[in-house]
Amino acid sequence: MKIDRRSFVNATLAAAGGMLLPVRSLWADSNLPAITGSGKHVTLSPADLKDLRAGLHGKLLLPTDQGYDAARQYWDSAFERRPALIVMAANSDDVIRAVQFARAHDLLTAIRAGGHCQQAKSTACDGGLMINLSLMREVQIDVAGKRIRAQGGVLLGEVDRKTQAAGLATTLGTATDTGISGLTLGGGIGRLMRPFGLSCDNVVAAQIVTADGQLRHLSESENADLFWAIRGGGGNFGVVTAFEYRLHPLDHPVLAANGSYAYEQAYSVLKAVTELAASMPDEMTLGVELSNDERGRQVSWNAFYAGDPKEGERLLEPLEKLGKTVRDRMKSESYLAAQGVPDNAPLAVPQGPASYERHGYIHGEPTDAFFNELVRRFATVPPTLECFASLGQFGGAVGRVRPDATAYFNRTATYGLLLGDDWKGRLQPEADQKAYREVWHGLEPFTKGYYINGDSEVIDQRVRATYGENYPRLARLKTQYDPTNLFSLNTNIKPARG
Repeated sequence: MKIDRRSFVNATLAAAGGMLLPVRSLWADSNLPAITGSGKHVTLSPADLKDLRAGLHGKLLLPTDQGYDAARQYWDSAFERRPALIVMAANSDDVIRAVQFARAHDLLTAIRAGGHCQQAKSTACDGGLMINLSLMREVQIDVAGKRIRAQGGVLLGEVDRKTQAAGLATTLGTATDTGISGLTLGGGIGRLMRPFGLSCDNVVAAQIVTADGQLRHLSESENADLFWAIRGGGGNFGVVTAFEYRLHPLDHPVLAANGSYAYEQAYSVLKAVTELAASMPDEMTLGVELSNDERGRQVSWNAFYAGDPKEGERLLEPLEKLGKTVRDRMKSESYLAAQGVPDNAPLAVPQGPASYERHGYIHGEPTDAFFNELVRRFATVPPTLECFASLGQFGGAVGRVRPDATAYFNRTATYGLLLGDDWKGRLQPEADQKAYREVWHGLEPFTKGYYINGDSEVIDQRVRATYGENYPRLARLKTQYDPTNLFSLNTNIKPARG
């Protein structure tokens, strides 16, 4: 079905792309071909489109409209998607109208907030309706109340700038051009998660447009079931148009540090860093990364310390026993600098290289068997495969929340294992694909569950496993609020069949 859907839409839109036409001329007086959620071909009449456009505060973009290509762009260049129409929502009313239109016409529906998506996720779709939130970028801060409210299209660097100007912060991701919506809905890991919890743990309220086209306010006291579900349950339950986060004092420099070594030291670096991490306070987050790129195969440790940088340096002294580094860095800097937020430059989602990632959680202390398998497997990747295997520390405040307190279930994880690669061009060489798969095949048995924002695959069995005992409750809520699975282009929790 996926091939049929793509071939139908691409054939239709390729013809349009080769014509020099005035804006909207192609569809002004003719039907617009589109795709339903089940893959059927449908047509939208000029009257349908006129009615949708007339009710919007934002814009409706069709394939020949100026701005269409920019609106459908997303971070991962490994795939190309061409929606039949894009609603550039200016506010929640536009989102409501778009959702009602999608439901009325049974359209395949994608939600684009920040655009940092991967292949199987929901940012764009072929032949369907994209609801694009990138115009919804309002951020309001309550310094005295230590709260910040941000619309669904906001990028995390915009929140960091606003909060740091007031000496405050909350947990968001590690790439400054990531959208807050997808990040938070999937849990939200970041540099501050060990002291302050995940992004979703800091959400105190939200607004969501559900599949019935209703705007609902969410908190512990209002629509508490949906409030529980969106904190880790992904984009399954609607379009979140605004989040309100709890803020924490952070008005001093932090410590960012790393050290790189020859690959021959990979086992010893893994062992030393994980042994040290076991005794670290919440303010410290440690990680190890094996990398293969133009510099060759190397191993690196990295550290972030949210407390006094001098104390952070003292805590990292045991790593000096690893000896001479190829490269190293030990820097006291602002949290904005550690996050990579540029000074005053506008933030936008770039189009990055083609990429692919797999993720899994490690529960308990990593074993020698795991280290040996990781080092051995990674040593087999060919020089042409630019890739990394990253082991990042969890625990701290993340692990002090009950697994059933939010939809995010994997509270007992001690580390997250991320295996990623990227390449130039649309298609990755087959030999590199095979080498990557063989590495993951050897590592996956050491993991249980995965971070839904960090994995390119959506496999029903894995989705069920990663939500564990929370999955039945999530499935019931999906059935209640989205029985037709309108919001399906995500790490999908399927509604029960009637």
